Amino acid sequence: MGFFIGKNKIDNSLPEVYIIAELSANHNGQYEIAARTIEAMKNSGANAVKFQTYKPESMVLDLDDPKFKARKGTIWEGTKLFDLYKEGAMPYEWQKKLKKVAENLGMDCFSSPFDQEGVDFLESINVPAYKIASLEITDIPLIKYAASKGKPIILSSGISTISDIHLALDTIRKEGNEDIAVLKCTSAYPTPLEEVNLNTIPNIKDTFNVIPGLSDHTLGISVPVGAVALGAKIIEKHFILDKNLGGIDSNFSLDPQEFKMMVNSVRETEKALGEINYNLTEKMKGARGSARSLFFVKNIKKGEKIESNHIKSLRPNLGIHPQFFDEIIGKKANIDINEGTPVSWEILN
Repeated sequence: MGFFIGKNKIDNSLPEVYIIAELSANHNGQYEIAARTIEAMKNSGANAVKFQTYKPESMVLDLDDPKFKARKGTIWEGTKLFDLYKEGAMPYEWQKKLKKVAENLGMDCFSSPFDQEGVDFLESINVPAYKIASLEITDIPLIKYAASKGKPIILSSGISTISDIHLALDTIRKEGNEDIAVLKCTSAYPTPLEEVNLNTIPNIKDTFNVIPGLSDHTLGISVPVGAVALGAKIIEKHFILDKNLGGIDSNFSLDPQEFKMMVNSVRETEKALGEINYNLTEKMKGARGSARSLFFVKNIKKGEKIESNHIKSLRPNLGIHPQFFDEIIGKKANIDINEGTPVSWEILN
């Protein structure tokens, strides 16, 4: 199982993790900031940059009504949603140019569409994949339309129940599309560590027969690294050029130095995971020479019977295995033995 995004193969059987830097609203309404951020993403080791493709009217009605304000308990509580999305939206006319910036740097570039108009636009600039955002997991018409384009689909679980995920996956597969990843995600910004539940990641793979990953909104880098250790093959994390820029997503975004630390830690974890292997490397074989074995710890005369206080399990591994300790007791020395002599069968009878 696996699929390609650009030249990058994402597969459960491969060690490589695909790392997505989410630009989101961290362009702060300035094209130059967006372009410089993409360059910083590349320098920080990201494989891909992801946009969000929407207009405020794609998301919510422009009404000053409590129903259309950010919910309590969020960092945007009480803000009119239309205004929030207007601030965060990336102009469509930027996206083709920014995609070219990313591709010239050797990065993949794709986006999360939020309506069919967004999908049509992204098709017009030939994105290599589609990301379905957490809150859109129940938008079955959108998922169906995106899946019909025959490109990989990455879903964030976020607010979803198991039945929501099954319904979304069934919808994608009915379009003949099997190139699917599901990212463990918690729709809390930032996410408390105790709500992450990384142990869900291997279950996602087994339950849904997809590529598992993580879309992370925690502070710091430890959660993505832990996700990789549990089998995540995609990591998505918000990226900001400079936290001093502020903005609606700055609170839970990594700056270039933090993102690079995360990438380096993920790559080290890839190497360390390796494979199921009980064989000894050459260095381990060398170290085995320092393991324990049996030694005489007293001078013994020829013909003397060996007692338990005559031998001891000590380093290095020059005598017989310590498992034979009890068998040695009661045997007789057939030569004079000096303290420090490794125990061997040849000098006993």
